[in-house]
Amino acid sequence: MVNTDMKSPDHTYTNHLIHERSPYLLQHAHNPVNWYPWGREALDKAQQEDKLIIVSIGYAACHWCHVMEHESFADEQVAQFMNDHFVAIKIDREERPDIDRIYMHAVQLVAGTGGWPLNCIALPDGRPLYGGTYFPRAQWLDMLSRVVRFVRENPDKAEKQAHALTQGVRSGELMCVAAEEATYTIDDLRRIVAAWKKDIDYTYGGHKRAPKFPLPAGWQFLLHYHHLTGDADALKAVTTTLDRMADGGIYDQIGGGFARYSTDPYWKVPHFEKMLYDNAQLISLYTAAYQQTKGPRYRRIVMETMDFIQREFTSPEGGFYSSFDADSEGEEGKFYVWTRAELRRALGEDADLICDYYSVTEQGNWEKGRNILFRFASDKEIADRYALTEDELARRVQGARELLLRKRGERIRPGLDDKILTAWNALMLKACADACRVFDAASCRDMMLKNAAFISREMKSSDGRLNRSYKNGTASINAFLDDYAFVISAFIAVYQATFDEKWLHDARQLMAYVLAHFHDETSGMFFYTSDIDPTLIARTLELADNVIPASNSEMAKNLYLLGHYFSDGGYIRRAEQMLGAVGKNPFTGGAYYANWDILMAWIAGGLCEVAIRGEEAETRRRELDAHYLPQVLISGGTGGGTLPLLEQKPAEGRTAISVCRDRVCRQPETTVREALKHILRS
Repeated sequence: MVNTDMKSPDHTYTNHLIHERSPYLLQHAHNPVNWYPWGREALDKAQQEDKLIIVSIGYAACHWCHVMEHESFADEQVAQFMNDHFVAIKIDREERPDIDRIYMHAVQLVAGTGGWPLNCIALPDGRPLYGGTYFPRAQWLDMLSRVVRFVRENPDKAEKQAHALTQGVRSGELMCVAAEEATYTIDDLRRIVAAWKKDIDYTYGGHKRAPKFPLPAGWQFLLHYHHLTGDADALKAVTTTLDRMADGGIYDQIGGGFARYSTDPYWKVPHFEKMLYDNAQLISLYTAAYQQTKGPRYRRIVMETMDFIQREFTSPEGGFYSSFDADSEGEEGKFYVWTRAELRRALGEDADLICDYYSVTEQGNWEKGRNILFRFASDKEIADRYALTEDELARRVQGARELLLRKRGERIRPGLDDKILTAWNALMLKACADACRVFDAASCRDMMLKNAAFISREMKSSDGRLNRSYKNGTASINAFLDDYAFVISAFIAVYQATFDEKWLHDARQLMAYVLAHFHDETSGMFFYTSDIDPTLIARTLELADNVIPASNSEMAKNLYLLGHYFSDGGYIRRAEQMLGAVGKNPFTGGAYYANWDILMAWIAGGLCEVAIRGEEAETRRRELDAHYLPQVLISGGTGGGTLPLLEQKPAEGRTAISVCRDRVCRQPETTVREALKHILRS
């Protein structure tokens, strides 16, 4: 049996996903389920045949998505029932986060929780009716049959339930109204952190729960807060988290880069998928922590993670791929774990040392006698145990890492999701810019410039809008608010790393497009979808930060920064009004409003604008970037510039550093040391 006329000589079944670009959708193209991609064909079919819709959402690196496919979607009996009673639609959540947001919210209203795989049953018009996440085969068939029977026997009740769910989705995040800008103080930040501290794990880092997600924006805020207040607990929360993550199995001790989350409270056992967005944000976070503490280990983590991205996630065009699967050869984590015997064969006389260093045991510290590599003892403890200096230990560990990386490269690799997403690329572009500024590494600068050019060349359309996704030489899907928010932020960061004003002007043009096509006059916020997108059952706002900051919190920060760069009071007022519109949430939301809290910190502490002009502008910028200065907005150039602070050129042969607050500039200084006295004043 073949579902459609799209026959393939190598497969029994071929469905409508065969023409898609998404690796996740293509993974399902030969299921016996007659999957459709989201679009008019599937939606019209449901209406014409009066069939319920299955909206099934996942992504390429999702372990339980693969499990459900194997158990249910590849099963002919299950597929027959689905094909007979439903129109089945498969969605890559990374390509269509707008659809995912709607049906995720609906499932959360039904089940009280959400996640992926996400499976939602909808009426023929797309309104959600029932749903959940992962279902074992028997439960999946039972649930589907019960829903079919319920709708057939109780059409009025089904209509009422779909109406109520749809109203719940539509009203879920429309709780804020436009507000006047509020006044914020350092005491407000203290209130936020006092409530937050109760949830912080000061022993193992992160929050007091498992699984543990990195949530980088939260630690960025606490680092920022420590800078403003000197609060030692805030710094301890950050450094403990970063140290324990770097020790743990969540960090790839051999190849660099971080897994998506830890399944335990100790960062030991990861969920092995690697996502671009996590690694990008963690590069920026470890870079900022290095600025604050000068801890050499943080620099090493940044450079190893950058090496991982360059080696594994960088396309020939300069774009960055999305993710590595958690699985290889059908087993989660198999690519990354080792038996002690494997390490003994690979390492020879160094095996005992390296096994001790990475907590490897004969019986295995994980499943099936295998070991996750993680740190338990300090370098000094291991060095003393083996009568080595710490430098000698470091050399032997580095040699072992290089050898094991080569050995691991001979294994079957996890699946790569090689689509290139604009928002995630922008997060990585900002990470490159941050690392370029602080570490002055040629590789970081090269990655930054190539990716910035790639986004400008491939992801921007002639009408000024962005596309969401790129694969096989083609950009597609009209971009969402997070794409614009993170590209604007990244272009600001590229300007700060290069002093090339093109990037600020490009950021401002994108901001104008967002204001024209995404703005919600009622709330003062921005809708997640553009006004030129096809209408869905709801048009939502994204307010709360999560593993990625909310698009609205990032847009508010962008407005605030661009407002200062271009002396645009309207932009600044919009940003302050957006912060006011989220009300008390930043005071009670902990890590889930941390990006809003950073904006509050800028307002409460006051931005310091620093303009560097003259032939040595780049050198002075590097000297300034050696310091952690989160309240500083930097601009500069070898000559003058079009920005208000750069209009006056310095005297011939002289490099001037102007420090300005509240539109008042001090007499220019010629050294960073003198400028810092004004920057760091209380």
